[in-house]
Amino acid sequence: MTTTANATAFTPAALQHLIGNGTAPRLLDVRTPGEFQTSHIPGAYNVPLDTLREHRGELRRHLDEDVVLICRSGARASQAEQALAEVGLPNLRVLDGGMMAWEASGAPVNRGPERWELERQVRLIAGSVVLVSGVVGFFVPGVHLIGTAIGAGLTFAAVSNTCAMGMMLSKLPYNRGPRTDIRTVVASLRDRS
Repeated sequence: MTTTANATAFTPAALQHLIGNGTAPRLLDVRTPGEFQTSHIPGAYNVPLDTLREHRGELRRHLDEDVVLICRSGARASQAEQALAEVGLPNLRVLDGGMMAWEASGAPVNRGPERWELERQVRLIAGSVVLVSGVVGFFVPGVHLIGTAIGAGLTFAAVSNTCAMGMMLSKLPYNRGPRTDIRTVVASLRDRS
């Protein structure tokens, strides 16, 4: 366990140690199915954040042991931790640094087809809108305010630790990947008990 501001964070090294000892906790990856399909920790279950929030009561009944929540960097996993804590699930941890830290540590990863991560897609869309509105703003008065609105949205996203653009982009077919069936996830959790 780390001594960072998030007392429930779990380092990749600590998780690797538990997996190596055969005492691995349940691993819930809350990224989109597309992100999960690209790369994930072996043995992890994909329960996208929206699905987790919607079915957290049902998941609660099947998660009676330690749980480590995983996302790209830790932000969505922290939101998942809060949602599961609200239904009384104890023993929650967040993988400190998410998949980025896991991969950087050289830990094993199951890989699928490459996709751009949501954060990279947000940077592309936001940057393109700001660039285009800035250029067009030289010729059409007021268009530059679109870029200002995008900047305000990004600032709000940072302060609130949410991202409306990212949530919208996650709904695109490119990002959805195979649909997560909560019944299959629950059955897998039940079978492992």
